[in-house]
Formats: sequence, C-alpha cells, structure tokens
Amino acid sequence: MEKQIKFQNKKINFTDEGSGNPLVLLHGFLGSLEIWKEFSAELSKKYRVICIDLPGHGKTENFSEIHTMDFMAEIVKAVLDELKIEKCVIVGHSMGGYATLSFAEKYPDFLQGLCLFHSHAMPDTPEAKINRERAIKAVSLNRKGFINQFIPELFSLENLETLKEYIEDQKEKARQIPKETIIAAQSGMKERSGKISLLSEISVPVLFIVGKKDSRIPIDKILVQTVLPSHSEVLILSNVGHMGFIEAEDKTIKTLDCFIKKIIS
Repeated sequence: MEKQIKFQNKKINFTDEGSGNPLVLLHGFLGSLEIWKEFSAELSKKYRVICIDLPGHGKTENFSEIHTMDFMAEIVKAVLDELKIEKCVIVGHSMGGYATLSFAEKYPDFLQGLCLFHSHAMPDTPEAKINRERAIKAVSLNRKGFINQFIPELFSLENLETLKEYIEDQKEKARQIPKETIIAAQSGMKERSGKISLLSEISVPVLFIVGKKDSRIPIDKILVQTVLPSHSEVLILSNVGHMGFIEAEDKTIKTLDCFIKKIIS
C-alpha cells in the first residue's frame, strides 16, 4: 500500500510492506518505487520493506532545480522518522546508491548494512560532468528523444529482445517525468562528492552487485572499490547490464536475502 508524508510542504510517496527487520529500497534515475515490486513481494515475507519514490520521481513531488544526493538522503531520513525506524539495511540502485552513500555519511547510526546495486562511490570525472551537461541540454531540447535512447542503453545487448516489453514500459513511464525533474537529478549527480574515504572507514557490511555488461558503470571501476570496506561482498552478474533487478531478478533477490540474514543474525 502506498503512503505519503509531507516534507517541506511537499509530498513524499513510499510503500511499507511486511514486518521484521527494516529494508529500504531506493530506485535509480528515471525509475520509481515500482521497479522493486517483485523484490518487495518476496522480501516482505521476511522483512519490513520500505520503497521510496525519490524527489520528482514516481509520485513524490519535485522540490527544486537541483536534487542533491544529500537532499535525497534527507528524504529517506524523513520517511524513517515517520515510521519510527532507527535501524535498517538500505539498497540503492545507481542514483539510489549515491543517495545511500550520502545517507551513510550523514546518519551512520541508522545503518546495519548497505548494498550498492550497480552503483559506486566515485564522484563524476571531468568527462562525466561534461556528459551530464550534454544530457541536460538534450533533455531541454528533446526530452522524449533522450529517454528513448537512454533507457535501452541500460540493458545488456543480450537482453534487449527478451525484455523488449519491459523496456518499452519503462520508456513510457519515464516519459511521464517532467523535464525539470530529469535536469534536477542530473545536476545533483553531477555535483555529488566522492565517498571513497567513507567506504574505507565504514563499519557496516557492504554488498556490491555488478553487471559485467554494464555500459554506465564499467565493472573495473567498481571492483577496485570492493576491497575498501572491512566487510565486503560482491555479486558479479554475467550478461547483465545496469538493470540487474530485472535482468537477473531471482538471483539478486536471493543474494539480498542471504546478505540481510547474515547482518541481522
């Protein structure tokens, strides 16, 4: 069931299913809490699963011209405070992973563990910042054209035909996202700070989920970070791009389940 709270006089949308140890799921850029539908259905049998629409995505309202990762972390904290949750595991896909790392930096006492699901701790390189500026310009000129090109590139080539219907559905949903929201998210990611030192010092377990065919975040970029936490686990997915939650749904659900069990046992 979807619920809403007010934050800075605007609406935050989320779901709260199941009972037990809290698990928070954060979607990526151009996504929404709907991407976690199967994860929530399965994992809520054992845990309390909270899925949150990040600023401007899904049914959460747009807040400003830029949505920083720190601001997204504050959104997550506001939902946890509303639900009176003081400890949780957070899973962040892509942009949601950047928000997760910001949350870990700002509110470390709330974390039992975290998962970087096709995400990482480096800031944008100068080249990546230029690419984001290009993306912002492309969105300003032709939002639908940007979305139609961007979404398929998130998947491994091997999965494009099999997941054709899902990809078309995701494109259609992304087309509902206002131009201002897309630009605010891109601007926030461009300005995010690096969290490498945080990974080196973090005291809670970290799970990395990596796609071998991820064109957005190359595998070698993530693997060098997996050795930094004192407790690190890695799932490497063959023939998977940037969307392992659908490209390898069963395997990633089972891996998360095993990871959480170890943390809370």
